[in-house]
Amino acid sequence: MRIKPHQQVFFSWFLLLFLFHGSQTQPSTTGYTCTPNQTTYPCQTYVFYRATAPNFLDLASIGDLFHVSRLMITQPSNISSPSSPLIPYQSLFVPITCSCNSVTATFGSLSAANLTYTIKGGDTFYLVSTRNFQNLTTYQSVEVFNPSSVPTRLKIGGEIVFPIFCKCPNETQAKTGVNYLVSYVFQPYDNLSLVASRFGVRTHDINSMNGNKIHPFDTIFIPVNKLPVLPQPKAPSAASPGNAEKKRAIVGLAIGLGICGVLLIFFFAVLLYRDVFSKKRDMERPEDNQKIQFNRPGMLMKGNEVNLMADVSDCLDKYRVFNIEELREATDCFNESCLIQGSVYKGSINGGTYAIKKMKWNACEELKILQKVNHGNLVKLEGFCIDPEDTTCYLVYEFIENGCLYSWLHQNNNGKLNWKTRLRIAVDVANGLQYIHEHTRPKVVHKDIKSGNILLDSNMRAKIANFGLAKSGCNAITMHIVGTQGYIAPEYVAEGVVSTKMDVFSFGVVLLELVSGREAIGEGGKLLWGSVNGVFDGSEERKVKKVKEFMDGGLEGGGCWMESVMNVMGIAIACVNKDPRRRPRMVDVVYALSMTHDLFFHVSEDGLSPPLFPR
Repeated sequence: MRIKPHQQVFFSWFLLLFLFHGSQTQPSTTGYTCTPNQTTYPCQTYVFYRATAPNFLDLASIGDLFHVSRLMITQPSNISSPSSPLIPYQSLFVPITCSCNSVTATFGSLSAANLTYTIKGGDTFYLVSTRNFQNLTTYQSVEVFNPSSVPTRLKIGGEIVFPIFCKCPNETQAKTGVNYLVSYVFQPYDNLSLVASRFGVRTHDINSMNGNKIHPFDTIFIPVNKLPVLPQPKAPSAASPGNAEKKRAIVGLAIGLGICGVLLIFFFAVLLYRDVFSKKRDMERPEDNQKIQFNRPGMLMKGNEVNLMADVSDCLDKYRVFNIEELREATDCFNESCLIQGSVYKGSINGGTYAIKKMKWNACEELKILQKVNHGNLVKLEGFCIDPEDTTCYLVYEFIENGCLYSWLHQNNNGKLNWKTRLRIAVDVANGLQYIHEHTRPKVVHKDIKSGNILLDSNMRAKIANFGLAKSGCNAITMHIVGTQGYIAPEYVAEGVVSTKMDVFSFGVVLLELVSGREAIGEGGKLLWGSVNGVFDGSEERKVKKVKEFMDGGLEGGGCWMESVMNVMGIAIACVNKDPRRRPRMVDVVYALSMTHDLFFHVSEDGLSPPLFPR
């Protein structure tokens, strides 16, 4: 049975809409269009910039980056001296000259301040755009303005034009008193009311200029008639040598008196504590000094175990608390023969089979996240245990019979999965991710989505496992980068940005694994997601040919519907977009995959679908 023509037309339209989702509500990553003959171009305007360590904590380095003098920054930024040191995240107004640039016939004219930057070791278009210029431009725009430069072959010392996003007021705006459209990068912690208050304008003015849908790291334009006065840290006032000596003497005396006071307080506190403790000790029975009764029948704990149990006390009523002897008996004292993978053991307790995860660190954060999630596509936590001898923590999960997706795709131990099974796995994982992203408060970011953390039950239905790296809350910044190479989103590696879009990226890599049967990192360290550039370029025949070349050879001849593979490939490419703003939300991914799954099932429901493992 073939799919009906009207269904093909509908799905092609839907996929096109999905891949370019939001293009009308979000600014183009290549820049902002302008009219060359507009009389207000070129104009002088300003960008809002934040001093950052280690390279941009002085006016000289920031001035060199923007090709302006230190004096040109001090006055608009309310800084008293060009030699004044800066502190991290200190606010600055940096002047730029905004022009309307004729780029190419494809992109037309784009409004930008063209700044020349000399490439240094380790630089990429993405890193310089996000780190040095703080998202005031994008790597896509840099590629457009430098068509002869190959991003993967940048030469140290070479000069590249970085177009800083800007706009000049049009004649109507100028007549209403708008003198500048200040370029401002909207931060994850920003809200429009605070930004409007900072610039002394109305929220309505910002919305009228930029639209209603503003996302983190978008460059927006603030219409002002004059720059607001930035609050700056005050420089220490100069003092005569005599006054300085007096000041030092007073400070020294104050410190000495303070130390004496602290010592006296400490001495009296020790005496008081010893007196109270001795009275309490006399009142206690001897056996009470050896162990503490916890508020649960049969549980005796002491020392660090009490502290750990206190950390997870909220979980006691929801989960079963196992005894360490139960776990030792279930796993033959954690014998290697019971080891499933890593530090996870298979064990049988009272006729039930469990996966027992031995933790090397405090598991209270993972427990706190797991206790508020409950979904059929997430591995279920049954209980936990704390070893009283060494306070090692164990998490006891339901046992998933068919192991992880990685082994089915890459280790060939159990045969190949057919396309129908792979598609159903993709839908299951997408549903699990949508749940933790959209239906938990605060949102949960898994941070380690990969085929090794996707388990398959007896019916080959997928469940997401291992919340050891998960974070409750998103749009945070971290310097501690964790995860699995090949699945980590570029913005997380470069800037430490934690958001749900990093899970979307990792899921896109898993989709590519399902289509290709290849690992996330191939021979020579080649990234799987980096090999899909240009797959959907050109004619329909070329697209189909490229996807067939990318597909897992084991799918050929197994009744696989090519149109379904093409759709999933398109979704995967959208998910691994380098710009997190261009990636779809999981709710969109679930909808698109469900449509693909339903149409594929409709085609194969008359028995034309292949068996679980193609012959």
